[in-house]
Amino acid sequence: MKIREATAEDWPAIWPFFHKIVADGETFPYPLGTDEDEGRDLWMVAAPGRTVVAVDSIGTVMGTANMYRNRMGNGSHVASASYMVDPAYTGRGVGRALCSYSLDWARAAGFRAMQFNAVVETNEHAMTLYRSLGFEVLGTVPEGFLHPTKGYVGLHIMHRRV
Repeated sequence: MKIREATAEDWPAIWPFFHKIVADGETFPYPLGTDEDEGRDLWMVAAPGRTVVAVDSIGTVMGTANMYRNRMGNGSHVASASYMVDPAYTGRGVGRALCSYSLDWARAAGFRAMQFNAVVETNEHAMTLYRSLGFEVLGTVPEGFLHPTKGYVGLHIMHRRV
């Protein structure tokens, strides 16, 4: 697996799984009806942020991540990131590779920590992965996310030093 900078030419490969994940409404607090243009604007972050893709040996996009400052000004030393893995590639280490890559990016870019602002507490795969990489839950916004089948569930704020 190779992780490289995403280009505009990658968007057609990202959009189908981005759309499915958002429309399922289980893990991202994006509007369920996000259209393709809105999705591209949300996901393909501008510099100094970064959007990357994980590709297999023939160049198939298996997943993507975006990385950016969590806040501006006096909070700009903390990074954040988001990850999406094409469901066809779940369980193959794509999410772990993307998360590890973003931690390396944050460290190299001079950030002191990485914070996730909205990890849905029922997203067990993400919770397991993030904890295995040293993230801790700092707090939970009770009923901060409306899950389509589980109702109102918490949103975790997670953090780790880089």
